[in-house]
Amino acid sequence: MLTSPSFHAPGDAARHELLQSVVDVARAIFGAAASSVCLLDEEADELVFQAVSGEGEAFLVGRRFPAGRGIAGWVATSGEPMVVDDLSRNSSFDRSLAESTEYVPDALMAAPLISESRVLGVLEVLDPSPQARSGVRELDLLAMFARQAAAALRVLAPHAAATGGRGLEGERREDALELLGSLERLLRGTG
Repeated sequence: MLTSPSFHAPGDAARHELLQSVVDVARAIFGAAASSVCLLDEEADELVFQAVSGEGEAFLVGRRFPAGRGIAGWVATSGEPMVVDDLSRNSSFDRSLAESTEYVPDALMAAPLISESRVLGVLEVLDPSPQARSGVRELDLLAMFARQAAAALRVLAPHAAATGGRGLEGERREDALELLGSLERLLRGTG
C-alpha cells in the first residue's frame, strides 16, 4: 500500500527540480509513456516517488511503497538494471502495486541510482518505445543516465546540508544541471 510522506527534507526544491529534469529527459529519450525516480528511505525501508513525468505525475510524488516490492524493489536491492518487455509474464512485477498508482505499464526499464557504491533509488521508464528497449545498449544508456543523476544528487546533497536546505545557487546548481545536460546530449547523439 502506498502512503504519503510525513516530512520534507532540506533541499527538497532543488532536489525536485533536478530529479524532474531527469525524468523528463529519460521519458523523451526512451519515447516512454512515463518515467519516475524513487529514492530509498533507508529508515522506513521504503521507496518514495520523488519525480514523475507523464502518467501519474499529478499525484504520485511523495507516495511510498515497501522497498522490497516489485521490479523497482528488485533493482534497488540488487543494484542491477532491468528491462522487461512483457510485464504480464514477469513474476517480479507487482500488479497490485502498479494498480494502486493508477497506471499499469506493459513494459519497463529500470536502473539503480548508485553513488559511491550505495543505491540511492531507482529510475524507471514505463512503456518505452520498442526500439528503446531492444537491446543491451539501451539498458546500458539508462544505467549510465541513472549513475549521472546519482552523481548530480551527490553534488546537491552536501550543499543542501550546508545551506540549511535553501538549495543550490549559482555555480553549484549549474554544475549539477550541466551533468545532466551533458548526458542528454550524449544520449541524443548531439554531444
